[in-house]
Amino acid sequence: MNTRLIISLLCAGALAFACGPRSHSEAPALATTQPVQAPAAATRTHRVTSKKAGVELASHLAVDVRPREVRFALDVTNVGKKHAELDFPNGQAYDIVVVDSAGREVWRWAEGRMFTQSMQNKQLGGGESMQIAESWTPAAGHYTVIATLKSSNYPVEERADFVVR
Repeated sequence: MNTRLIISLLCAGALAFACGPRSHSEAPALATTQPVQAPAAATRTHRVTSKKAGVELASHLAVDVRPREVRFALDVTNVGKKHAELDFPNGQAYDIVVVDSAGREVWRWAEGRMFTQSMQNKQLGGGESMQIAESWTPAAGHYTVIATLKSSNYPVEERADFVVR
């Protein structure tokens, strides 16, 4: 048999399996690291409510400025009693962007990363939460961080200003 044909078929099968649909129980979990502690001035709470589904999500962005690194933590909690199913149009569930005082983008977490093009789901029961934590190596200056949960049905965006000395 032609080995080129076999290798091509095996590669196509592996790609179809990797990018194919999954049941909700097989969906991979999002980043679930523990959030970092932040100064009270750099935290905000935001509630997103969907009346059609009776789901209420609360989000909290924390910024921890250290001498050589800044840590960001976005917590999203289902504060309602109903189950929430977060839908993501692709493998990128979140993004974190840092802009300077003039509004110019200086860092984007997703820059240079590749994401699957298959839809993803994340289940949050009542009282459950998900945490996203990333870090950045900054230069001195005044900045604004914009953390976004890229859910198509429950999008969340949080902003916080911070200073690096």
